[in-house]
Amino acid sequence: MYYRTNLTFLIGNITLACDNKENLVGLWLEGQKYFGGTIDSQLIENNDLEIFKKTKNWLNRYFKREKPQISQLPLSPIGSDFRQRIWQILREIPYGKVCTYGQIAKVIAKEQGKEKMSAQAVAGAIAHNPISIIIPCHRVVSSNGSLAGYAGGIKTKIKLLQHEGVNIDGLFIPKRSTAP
Repeated sequence: MYYRTNLTFLIGNITLACDNKENLVGLWLEGQKYFGGTIDSQLIENNDLEIFKKTKNWLNRYFKREKPQISQLPLSPIGSDFRQRIWQILREIPYGKVCTYGQIAKVIAKEQGKEKMSAQAVAGAIAHNPISIIIPCHRVVSSNGSLAGYAGGIKTKIKLLQHEGVNIDGLFIPKRSTAP
């Protein structure tokens, strides 16, 4: 059984989801691509769960620039082993920093004993990240500086990066959407 609650922050409406009242399994922005895509059953509204209170507190601290640790929340994103590994790497990107899809692809290739890994495969896994902001997929950019493919929208990605103090002068919005 899965539960949900809705919150509003400066970046808009957010829906949280948890499993069995204990682990956060979703954080989606209103209108986000793949909204709720990892949940295969109905979300029952419950605004009083402790995990939702902890997550709201975490988000309040994040938006006050207090840099809360991801490890402070019990996260349980739903996805394949490949996606899980990608999402784990995202958790290691420091607040206020960015990395590229290609850098993540190199890490995965090395771990799998391969010469190469497709940056597009990495981008697809990142696009399906079910716990936005907390698992910071907004911190990944293209190697050419493109702010490509953020399921929550490029404007929101820019706001989050600016909020974290990232210098976005060398980054740009692609002429056409690149979201997987």
